[in-house]
Amino acid sequence: MTRTLSIRPDPGAKVPQTAMVMAAGLGKRMRPLTATRPKPLVEVAGKPLIDHVFDRLRSAGVGRAVVNVHYMADALEAHLRARVKDIEVVVSDERQQLMETGGGLIQARDLIGDAPFLCINSDNLWIDGPTDAIRAMAAAWDAARMDALLLMVPLARAHSHRGKGDFHLDPFGRIVGRREAGKLAPFVYTGVQILHPRVLVDSPEGPFSTMLFWERAIEAGRAWGLVHQGLWFDVGSPPAIPAAEAILADG
Repeated sequence: MTRTLSIRPDPGAKVPQTAMVMAAGLGKRMRPLTATRPKPLVEVAGKPLIDHVFDRLRSAGVGRAVVNVHYMADALEAHLRARVKDIEVVVSDERQQLMETGGGLIQARDLIGDAPFLCINSDNLWIDGPTDAIRAMAAAWDAARMDALLLMVPLARAHSHRGKGDFHLDPFGRIVGRREAGKLAPFVYTGVQILHPRVLVDSPEGPFSTMLFWERAIEAGRAWGLVHQGLWFDVGSPPAIPAAEAILADG
């Protein structure tokens, strides 16, 4: 049976104008390709992964990106200076210490601003379905009810994903739990989300995962998921690249 998720979208909602692009990881699973370049610069279908992300930001009308850097930061910054001309780019420098996803958000907090923002993994690859995924998220976003809105795909449609899923959703789209050890969860987090800055509080010192903020939002009933209607690829290792390219070549 097909599951229908209803979040009562607001067609007049504006797309967040700031995106936090997470680009500081070491890319260990992508070795040996990341021996000579940071993972966001690994190419899929003739284009670096981070360029695919910026294409989606442009298409949705996002005007500003905060990009955190750590591994081979000079190469990544040089690429951004050369390639990104139509979106304002601000760098959050983690050269001294890799802060992980949650710590990276806290370090970039002053750069992000006070409005709801997109947070996107730079090694993300997705193709829009009938509607632009970012615009669909903006339409579904409701700051009165949500602190986090995560873009999900069903586990069965998570190309090259070797995990067992991440989250459970109720029939309305609210996240009601994480995957339990040894079991499957029906939905996979794509690496694309909208967050409200009010969640970026009471955090530990140093590196930590965004999961801390998600767990708080789930417990408060303020974490939601929107199911992506297009294609999504888990491009986390070298063998996943030709698998994604084959599907893309087929249209």
